[in-house]
Amino acid sequence: MLSPEANIFVANVFVALVALLHVYILVLEMFLWTTPRGRKAFGLTKEFAEATKTLAANQGLYNGFLAAGLVWGLWLGPAGYGVELFFLGCISVAGFYGGFTVNRKIMLIQAFPALMSTLVVLPLADK
Repeated sequence: MLSPEANIFVANVFVALVALLHVYILVLEMFLWTTPRGRKAFGLTKEFAEATKTLAANQGLYNGFLAAGLVWGLWLGPAGYGVELFFLGCISVAGFYGGFTVNRKIMLIQAFPALMSTLVVLPLADK
């Protein structure tokens, strides 16, 4: 069993990693979508990437908002657990929706880390 301080540290690390993941997704979708790296990450042809780059940039912006929400929750300290849980919930729902409608891999990359983070933050929010 971890000390209360260690539990808070672990929760903050989990939330920060999910936020960083969504910043990375923002970069991939907004700036690298049509590059070889972006196309490889999403399994896109050059033609499809070019045709959908504006849509992808919009998706990237939403991922940035999710990351910003998590950073906001971290910045608030213990008062931000509710904010963190809200944004982790949004990410989980988006990850499951994407997993069922686009590619199952999205559940593993997006929903699973958000759910794990939720399980770590939730006990802290109850106090």
